[in-house]
Amino acid sequence: MEYTYRTKGVCSQQMEIETEGNIIKHVRIIGGCSGNGQGVARLVEGMDMDTAISKMEGIRCGYKDTSCPDQLAQALKQMKARAEA
Repeated sequence: MEYTYRTKGVCSQQMEIETEGNIIKHVRIIGGCSGNGQGVARLVEGMDMDTAISKMEGIRCGYKDTSCPDQLAQALKQMKARAEA
């Protein structure tokens, strides 16, 4: 499944995610801090979606209520909901 997620409240603008079953195959984070985006994307590739969500959901960036990792968790949750619908 391929999914494009428009981020909210962070420096990055968009995330492109590809999964196979419940496994994250590829993530591309567009905008924001390039190094952090690439690092987060590489760390979650090959990871189970539920594991990635539990590790990243709720992470905050400074004074913001969210972060790029948290936004990725939100995107994965939306993907799961779509797949189950």
